[in-house]
Parts: sequence; C-alpha cells; structure tokens
Amino acid sequence: MTTKIRKLSMAAFVGGLVVISAGLSSPGNSGTDNLVKIDNFSFAPATLTIKAGTEVRWKNQDDIPHTVVSADQQTFKSKVLDTDEEFTYTFTKPGTYKYFCSIHPKMTATVVVQ
Repeated sequence: MTTKIRKLSMAAFVGGLVVISAGLSSPGNSGTDNLVKIDNFSFAPATLTIKAGTEVRWKNQDDIPHTVVSADQQTFKSKVLDTDEEFTYTFTKPGTYKYFCSIHPKMTATVVVQ
C-alpha cells in the first residue's frame, strides 16, 4: 500500500512540475518564438507579430554579412552582422515596424507590435 501511495504522490508531483513548466514557457515568450533568421538574403519570418515589451532576436545564418535597420533608420540599427552573430531589440510601443538590410536593401520585413 505504501508503494502505491508513493507512486501516486510522485506522479502528482511530476504532473505539477509539467504544469508549472508549461506556464513558464508559454507561446510568445520563449527565445525561439521571437527569433528572426537571416538566411538566403531574407528575413524569416517576413512578418513577426508580438506584444509590446517583447525582445526580438535576429540571427545571421547566411554566409555573408547583413544588417537590421528600421525603415526610419533611427528606431533600431544593428552593426554589420557576420555569420552566427545576433542583434536584439525590445519593442516597447505598439505599432508596425518595417525594417531592411542596409547592405542589401531589397531584404525587407516587418514587426507588428500589439
């Protein structure tokens, strides 16, 4: 009987941890959800929708350098990112933020902040 109770208690304990963990890594809050990959002369996703206060991370996975620059060229601007380098920016205000690569201006994308 004691073994059976122990097994049930352990299952309840493990189940509780799963619920807690799920709450901590809810969609929209994990690092990968707000990652923009730079590869093959494009930003992916081309449009990212987030909540105000969210940090977005761009990672250059291309073989050549790129930048991340807001359309107004003032809100945010990365240095030249070589392969595997990253740039982050926290969007604090709602709005639509278009951006591009200043080295390859045809590369464009958008962050929508709600």
